[in-house]
Amino acid sequence: MSTPISVGDLTRQIKERLEEDFGDVLVAGEVSNLARPASGHLYLTLKDADASLRAVIYRGVALRMKFDLKDGMDVIVKGRVSVYPPRGDYQLQIEKVEPRGIGPLELAFRQLKEKLFTQGYFDPARKKRLPKIPQRVALLTSGTGSAVRDMLEILQRRWPALHVWVCPVRVQGEGAAGEIAGAIELLNRVGGPDAPASRRIDVLLVGRGGGSLEDLWSFNEEVVARAIFASKIPIVTGIGHEDDLTIADLVADVRALTSSEAAERVVPDRMEILAALDQRTQRMRGLILKRLELVRGKLTDLQSRRVFRQPTERLHELGRSVDELQARMDRAATRRVETARDRLAGLVGKLDSLSPLNVLARGYSLSGRIGEQALLREADEVEPGERIWVRLHSGSLVCLVEQRSAEGTDVVSNPTEGVEPS
Repeated sequence: MSTPISVGDLTRQIKERLEEDFGDVLVAGEVSNLARPASGHLYLTLKDADASLRAVIYRGVALRMKFDLKDGMDVIVKGRVSVYPPRGDYQLQIEKVEPRGIGPLELAFRQLKEKLFTQGYFDPARKKRLPKIPQRVALLTSGTGSAVRDMLEILQRRWPALHVWVCPVRVQGEGAAGEIAGAIELLNRVGGPDAPASRRIDVLLVGRGGGSLEDLWSFNEEVVARAIFASKIPIVTGIGHEDDLTIADLVADVRALTSSEAAERVVPDRMEILAALDQRTQRMRGLILKRLELVRGKLTDLQSRRVFRQPTERLHELGRSVDELQARMDRAATRRVETARDRLAGLVGKLDSLSPLNVLARGYSLSGRIGEQALLREADEVEPGERIWVRLHSGSLVCLVEQRSAEGTDVVSNPTEGVEPS
């Protein structure tokens, strides 16, 4: 019997033989049992209808992946067959992963788009409106590309009074996404709505020229999408050509088809505004002339009226009317006085006929006790020897009562009887 070898030695020999014989392999299968420990490595099982294969994606490779692995995803992986000595299991160390039937970048785009959509990043209600006439615009683009020259030329031509800040950044390659996101955050700190008016940025224009999906991929990174979403400055994007659509375009407040169109949408065209002002000026001039012509016609009509040609004639007519009214008032007043006088005379006649003085004129008299105003109506009201006053039609008397008689007896039938001569 030959000398035995240790388990470790056997495992090492198997490991060396497998790695030497197989090297790099391409394997197609379905992802299952995907695990994401805190180390950042990804552990999974590739399987098909016949078998399963353990696999690992180390942290460095996982960080470079553009999309997220999920259980049930069909993939094609490239890697090396290896043995994990502590368990004696063979596994596949994956160095590259691509989804089957779709490119990895396209899959990553769809995954991030779905994720941000559910979080409300594309909601039109949250998008900010652009100012009609901005005073300061910041360009976030490559400092050496043709896009920045085109945007500057368009902005200057359309609105020369505009202040433009250029913030050069890398727009593709490793680390470009972080640089773009950092620039957006910096511009918001420096020129956001809370900044002094002297450096406040009204619009942030993010753009670059055309390129492949890989060239534009920096604008499909989640870090850029979150920076645009958090920006307090309105953002306009013009990335690539008309057919290119990035996550940054979907999150931005306004998306233009190209960088040149983005510059056109940021500021108004001064020639169009001048033409509109000229048109309004002509319209106002026409309205003013029309109004003046209307007023001139009214003045001519007023001048032709008789009251303005012979102004005193109307005054004379009014004077004659006043005189006629005065005469009518005098006649009416005279008639009123005469009527009142006749009525008064009638009332006076009635009063005279009822006056006690008229009764006294017929020989009657009024009498009463001395010192009293009350009239005597019966003889029994006085006693012989009392003095009374007597009112005649003309004058009055003070008399001494010597005799009184009962009702119906006339004591003055013989006025001299019983009277001693004085």
